[in-house]
Amino acid sequence: MTDIDPDEARRRLAAGEAVLVDVREPDEWAAGHAPDSLHRPLGDLDPAEFAGRSVVTTCRGGGRGGRAAQQLADAGVDAVNLGGGLTAWSGAGHPLVRDDGTPGTLDR
Repeated sequence: MTDIDPDEARRRLAAGEAVLVDVREPDEWAAGHAPDSLHRPLGDLDPAEFAGRSVVTTCRGGGRGGRAAQQLADAGVDAVNLGGGLTAWSGAGHPLVRDDGTPGTLDR
């Protein structure tokens, strides 16, 4: 599975070339997520939802995101994983937010 770095992911998202899909559990999502990402827990991921779209998957550290990207790719979706997950995203200085717009964290 192809991994991309946080800056490339952000570039693709900003350019409208891809959508960011966060596959973490609801409590993880609630603590903080990338702005404008979609929440689809790994167990609920439906490749049909993303047919014809480019997807960047993410989780906390990259493992679940990698499995999600592989699942999507196996179903014919153009998917890559955010290498290092949201830990790398945040470490690169990109924001995390809560649903109410306040700053988010990776803590539950």
